[in-house]
Amino acid sequence: MPVNVGDITEGKVTDIMNYGVFVKLPDGKSGLVHISEISKDYVEDIHNFLKIGDVVKVKVISIDDKGKIALSVRKAIIEEEKNSNYQNTETSKLDDMLAKFLKDSDERQLYLKKNMDSKRGYSRKH
Repeated sequence: MPVNVGDITEGKVTDIMNYGVFVKLPDGKSGLVHISEISKDYVEDIHNFLKIGDVVKVKVISIDDKGKIALSVRKAIIEEEKNSNYQNTETSKLDDMLAKFLKDSDERQLYLKKNMDSKRGYSRKH
Protein backbone atom coordinates (compact mmCIF):
# COMPACT_ATOMS: atom_id res chain seq x y z
CA MET A 1 0.00 0.00 0.00
CA PRO A 2 1.66 3.26 -1.09
CA VAL A 3 2.13 6.05 1.42
CA ASN A 4 0.76 9.55 0.95
CA VAL A 5 1.76 12.91 2.39
CA GLY A 6 0.24 13.22 5.86
CA ASP A 7 0.13 9.48 6.55
CA ILE A 8 1.49 8.18 9.83
CA THR A 9 2.95 4.70 9.59
CA GLU A 10 5.62 2.49 11.11
CA GLY A 11 8.96 1.79 9.52
CA LYS A 12 12.24 0.11 10.29
CA VAL A 13 15.51 2.05 10.58
CA THR A 14 17.84 0.61 7.92
CA ASP A 15 20.75 3.07 7.86
CA ILE A 16 22.09 5.92 9.97
CA MET A 17 24.00 8.84 8.49
CA ASN A 18 25.27 12.06 10.09
CA TYR A 19 22.36 14.00 8.56
CA GLY A 20 19.53 11.55 9.35
CA VAL A 21 18.23 8.01 9.17
CA PHE A 22 16.73 5.94 6.39
CA VAL A 23 13.51 4.14 7.24
CA LYS A 24 12.01 1.26 5.25
CA LEU A 25 8.23 1.67 5.01
CA PRO A 26 5.60 -1.10 4.85
CA ASP A 27 5.26 -0.67 1.07
CA GLY A 28 8.97 -1.51 0.66
CA LYS A 29 10.07 2.04 -0.18
CA SER A 30 12.55 3.95 1.96
CA GLY A 31 12.38 7.50 3.22
CA LEU A 32 14.71 9.86 5.01
CA VAL A 33 14.16 11.28 8.47
CA HIS A 34 16.39 14.37 8.62
CA ILE A 35 18.25 14.85 11.90
CA SER A 36 16.00 17.83 12.71
CA GLU A 37 12.92 15.58 12.44
CA ILE A 38 14.08 12.82 14.79
CA SER A 39 13.02 14.32 18.11
CA LYS A 40 11.40 17.35 19.71
CA ASP A 41 14.68 17.72 21.60
CA TYR A 42 18.00 18.82 20.12
CA VAL A 43 19.75 15.87 18.46
CA GLU A 44 23.53 16.07 18.53
CA ASP A 45 24.17 12.36 17.97
CA ILE A 46 21.49 10.31 16.22
CA HIS A 47 22.81 7.14 17.86
CA ASN A 48 21.51 8.44 21.20
CA PHE A 49 17.98 8.28 19.78
CA LEU A 50 17.84 5.49 17.20
CA LYS A 51 19.61 2.28 16.20
CA ILE A 52 19.51 0.21 13.03
CA GLY A 53 16.57 -2.19 13.30
CA ASP A 54 14.44 0.09 15.48
CA VAL A 55 10.79 0.27 14.48
CA VAL A 56 9.56 3.88 14.60
CA LYS A 57 6.36 5.74 13.84
CA VAL A 58 6.86 8.33 11.14
CA LYS A 59 4.77 10.94 9.39
CA VAL A 60 5.18 11.40 5.64
CA ILE A 61 5.91 15.11 5.22
CA SER A 62 6.68 15.21 1.51
CA ILE A 63 7.25 13.18 -1.63
CA ASP A 64 9.16 14.92 -4.40
CA ASP A 65 8.90 14.47 -8.17
CA LYS A 66 11.64 11.83 -8.12
CA GLY A 67 9.77 9.83 -5.48
CA LYS A 68 12.05 10.73 -2.57
CA ILE A 69 10.10 10.49 0.67
CA ALA A 70 10.75 12.88 3.57
CA LEU A 71 9.67 11.53 6.95
CA SER A 72 9.39 12.89 10.47
CA VAL A 73 9.42 11.02 13.77
CA ARG A 74 8.97 14.34 15.61
CA LYS A 75 5.76 15.25 13.75
CA ALA A 76 4.36 11.74 14.23
CA ILE A 77 4.88 12.10 18.00
CA ILE A 78 3.30 15.57 18.03
CA GLU A 79 0.32 14.32 16.01
CA GLU A 80 -0.27 11.40 18.37
CA GLU A 81 0.00 13.66 21.42
CA LYS A 82 -2.46 16.11 19.86
CA ASN A 83 -4.95 13.31 19.15
CA SER A 84 -4.49 11.90 22.64
CA ASN A 85 -5.00 15.31 24.24
CA TYR A 86 -8.08 15.93 22.09
CA GLN A 87 -9.63 12.66 23.25
CA ASN A 88 -8.76 13.39 26.88
CA THR A 89 -10.19 16.91 26.54
CA GLU A 90 -13.44 15.59 25.05
CA THR A 91 -13.74 13.00 27.84
CA SER A 92 -12.99 15.68 30.41
CA LYS A 93 -15.66 17.98 28.96
CA LEU A 94 -18.21 15.16 29.06
CA ASP A 95 -17.29 14.34 32.66
CA ASP A 96 -17.65 18.02 33.63
CA MET A 97 -21.06 18.30 31.92
CA LEU A 98 -22.27 15.11 33.61
CA ALA A 99 -21.10 16.29 37.04
CA LYS A 100 -22.86 19.64 36.54
CA PHE A 101 -26.03 17.90 35.41
CA LEU A 102 -26.04 15.61 38.46
CA LYS A 103 -25.43 18.53 40.82
CA ASP A 104 -28.24 20.57 39.23
CA SER A 105 -30.52 17.54 39.31
CA ASP A 106 -29.84 16.93 43.02
CA GLU A 107 -30.50 20.61 43.79
CA ARG A 108 -33.80 20.53 41.89
CA GLN A 109 -34.92 17.36 43.63
CA LEU A 110 -34.09 18.84 47.03
CA TYR A 111 -36.01 22.02 46.16
CA LEU A 112 -39.03 20.02 44.98
CA LYS A 113 -38.97 17.83 48.08
CA LYS A 114 -38.84 20.87 50.39
CA ASN A 115 -41.59 22.54 48.41
CA MET A 116 -43.80 19.44 48.56
CA ASP A 117 -43.13 18.95 52.28
CA SER A 118 -44.08 22.55 53.04
CA LYS A 119 -47.28 22.19 51.01
CA ARG A 120 -48.15 18.97 52.77
CA GLY A 121 -47.54 20.53 56.18
CA TYR A 122 -49.60 23.57 55.19
CA SER A 123 -52.55 21.53 53.95
CA ARG A 124 -52.59 19.37 57.09
CA LYS A 125 -53.03 22.41 59.36
CA HIS A 126 -56.29 23.45 57.66
